[in-house]
Amino acid sequence: MPQPNDLSRSLAALDHDSTLIAVIEMSQSTWLVAGIVPGINRQPLKKLAADEATLLQLLYRWRDEATKAGRTIDRIAVAYEAGRDGFWLARWLRGRGIEAHVIHPTSVAVSREHRRAKTDRLDTELLKRAFLGWLRGEPRHCSMAKIPTPEEEDAKRPNRERENLVSERTRIVNRMKSTLARLGLRGFKPTLRKAAERLDRLRTAEGVPLPPNTLAELRRDMARLRFVMDQIREIEAARLIRLEQHPELASHAMVRLLARVIGVGIETADMLVHEILSRNLRDRKAVARYAGLTGSPDESGARRREKGLARPAPGREQGAGNARVRRGMIQLAWRFLMFQKNSALAQWYRTQTADRRGTTRKTMIVALARKLLVALWQLVTSGEVPEGVVLRPAA
Repeated sequence: MPQPNDLSRSLAALDHDSTLIAVIEMSQSTWLVAGIVPGINRQPLKKLAADEATLLQLLYRWRDEATKAGRTIDRIAVAYEAGRDGFWLARWLRGRGIEAHVIHPTSVAVSREHRRAKTDRLDTELLKRAFLGWLRGEPRHCSMAKIPTPEEEDAKRPNRERENLVSERTRIVNRMKSTLARLGLRGFKPTLRKAAERLDRLRTAEGVPLPPNTLAELRRDMARLRFVMDQIREIEAARLIRLEQHPELASHAMVRLLARVIGVGIETADMLVHEILSRNLRDRKAVARYAGLTGSPDESGARRREKGLARPAPGREQGAGNARVRRGMIQLAWRFLMFQKNSALAQWYRTQTADRRGTTRKTMIVALARKLLVALWQLVTSGEVPEGVVLRPAA
C-alpha cells in the first residue's frame, strides 16, 4: 500500500499526451532546460540565463507548441536536482500552477565507468530518464526531496549559524595557540575573560616580551574571538526568548520535552527537532536512514560483510544522510552513557561491549546513537519515555 508521504514514486497517473515534462540542469549563471513536449517529435533543449521569469515563458511557449500540435496540456511537471539553489524555485513554480519537484542527487543512477563523459547535456538526459520513471510510478527509480516552507527553512538558521560560529571560534583559538607555541608558550587559554589583559604580561621561552608584530596579530585575533563569542551568546539568548514567547508551537514543545531528558541540552534538542524530528517520517527505519545511521551491507555470492556507515559522494552530503544529525547523535550517545547510566539503552551498550575492545565500543556507539534517536523520536511523537531514562521536572 503506498504511503501518503512516499516520495520515491509519483502517486498520480501519468498521461503522456497531456503532460509537459521538463528538467533543469542548474548552474550559477545559466540553466539548461530539457523538455518532452506532447505532439512534438523533437525533444527541445534550451540554455537560458538563471532567471525564473524566462523559465516560465519557455514552459508556456512549449505548452503553446503542444496545443498547436493538437494536444491539450493539463499538467506541467518540472524537476531539478537538489543543490546550491535550494527549494525556492520549486516553491515559486508551484505558486504559479506548475508541478515542481526536487530530485535527490544520489538517487539518480549514473554509469559506473571510471572515466565517463559528463556534460550538462548528458546530465539532462539522466534527469529526464529518472524523472520519467518517477512519474510513471516505478518504485525506487529515484527519490524526491520534501520541499520545506520558508518558515521551516528559516527555523534551521540559528542552529546552523551557531555551528559555523563555533567552528570559527575553534579556528581562531587554534591559530592563537599555534602562534604562541612557536615562541615556546603553552597553557594560554584565549577564551578566558581576562585573556586579553594577560597578553601584555606574557614572556617567551627566552624570557622576553612578545614581538610587536606577533602581539598585534594576537590582539586582532582576540578581538575577532570576542566578537564571535558575543554572537554565539546572542543566538543562544534569542532562542530562549523564542521558546518563552511562543510555547504553543509544536516544534517549541518538542524542544522543551527533549531538554527535560538529563544529558540533552537546549542546543542539541533544537538541532534534533528542526533537522529531523519535526519531519513527517514514516517509521523508525526512515528516522535512522535520514540520519545516516544505517549500515552499508556488501553482499555478492558467498561474500557477506558490513562496510559501516554510508559515506557521501564528494560534495554531496545527502549520500550519508543528515551529517549534522549524525554527528550530534554520536556525541549525544557518549553523553547519554554518562548521564543515563541506569537506562535500558545504556545497559544494553555495556552488555554489547563487555569485551572492552576499543573497536567494539566505537562500532556499538553508532548502534546506540541509532537506538537513542529512534527512542527520542518516539518520545516527541507519542510521549513514550524510554525505559529507565530520567527526566527533569517540567518547568
